[in-house]
Amino acid sequence: MTETETIAYDVVVLGAGPVGENVADRTRAAGLTTAVVESELVGGECSYWACMPSKALLRPVIAQADARRLPGLRQAVQGPLDAAAVLAHRNYFTADWNDDGQVGWLDGVGADLYRGHGRLTGPRTVTVGDKILTARHAVAVCTGTRAVLPDLPGLAEVEPWTSREATSAQSVPGRLVVVGGGVVATEMATAWQALGSRVTLLVRGKGLLNRMEPFAGELVAEALTAAGADVRTGTSVESVTRRDGTVVVVTDAGDRIEADEILFATGRAPRTDDIGLDTVGLEPGSWLPVDDSLRVTGSEWLYAVGDVNQRALLTHQGKYQARIAGAAIAARASGETDLDAGPWGAHAATADHAAVPQVVFADPEAAAVGLSLAEAEQAGHRVRAVDVDLSSVAGAGLYGLGYKGRARMVVDLEDEILRGVTFVGPGVGELIHSATVAVVGQVPLARLWHAVPSYPTISEVWLRLLEAFRDN
Repeated sequence: MTETETIAYDVVVLGAGPVGENVADRTRAAGLTTAVVESELVGGECSYWACMPSKALLRPVIAQADARRLPGLRQAVQGPLDAAAVLAHRNYFTADWNDDGQVGWLDGVGADLYRGHGRLTGPRTVTVGDKILTARHAVAVCTGTRAVLPDLPGLAEVEPWTSREATSAQSVPGRLVVVGGGVVATEMATAWQALGSRVTLLVRGKGLLNRMEPFAGELVAEALTAAGADVRTGTSVESVTRRDGTVVVVTDAGDRIEADEILFATGRAPRTDDIGLDTVGLEPGSWLPVDDSLRVTGSEWLYAVGDVNQRALLTHQGKYQARIAGAAIAARASGETDLDAGPWGAHAATADHAAVPQVVFADPEAAAVGLSLAEAEQAGHRVRAVDVDLSSVAGAGLYGLGYKGRARMVVDLEDEILRGVTFVGPGVGELIHSATVAVVGQVPLARLWHAVPSYPTISEVWLRLLEAFRDN
């Protein structure tokens, strides 16, 4: 019989992805002893099965697409991508799914790592293997999310891909069906189509990227179709089987599609089903609602940071929350009772409500921050959308012949500030931080006239947007 050992810390973090790592970094910087518990790889979903591998797959795809828009380069890059080299490049960025480097970083900040499945076993208590970890000040749940598969008979026998398999596959399937219309579906359809798969994209809704302005999904779908993908909107999957290695998909329209693999990118669920939430009066498997300091509603010591709270399922936003939560934990541990928890305060994750930025790394890229026009109107703001064709900007024409894109800013007519900004077009991912600064800073349009964009860059679209607002 193994004897259990109880070890006391100031803070215990469940999950060693980027969010958990950042909570640990902040609490250690504040002088708090911190334990981190991880059942898989230190570095989490983002490092091994999401952000890093997906962008490593997509970067050669986008670079080739950009090169094909330029005279002098177009003919040199007409051949197919070297898929083996792209996959090897992806493997490099995941460190071949070895987390030694991430473990070294965690050790460098002075946090103690416990490998194994951690569960809450009571207030301020986490059990992992034969260790009982107690927290004087806080337990932070940073366990993230998992892919959700639809309830289709026999789906398990088909062995479908989720985002994990789509980002870690070691060979290119000849035919790939992608089910979904969100970011994962769009990016993976873009990547695998360019790597040589014949992609069929099945979208239940009216279009792609339905959390962005409608034109974003329209332009991305148009480009995917031009690249050779079969994009079908308003289409649901009725059944999936695998026979002699071939996947057979039947749609609600009665169409029969054969493929070598099928990827379901149809949603996420919180990884909270087996972490002992019932021992502290919470529902296993549930999302964890929090206040703006990321403390779980009704608790004095439990925090939920990152995707697990369902506020903004993005790595960069989870890391932002981790910085806020770490600061709040440290402040409360030092005895502070009057936290800076008002809007945009040091202990408030205000950006989760008003200024979440996101880039979809398709071709063209789609980038947005803040509220869409529909969201702003639904929130009760008196707003006006201002649209500009990105091809009207000199920098866009220099970026590549036939440049196609669109920009929109959503202007609050009461305060003449920006509630949201969306860009779609090649290279626009690098524009979104300027928009984020404008939205977060609530910069008046009158002041934005003095933020002069360099010529000739695509950033000159800011001047075109301001002119369109002034003249219409």
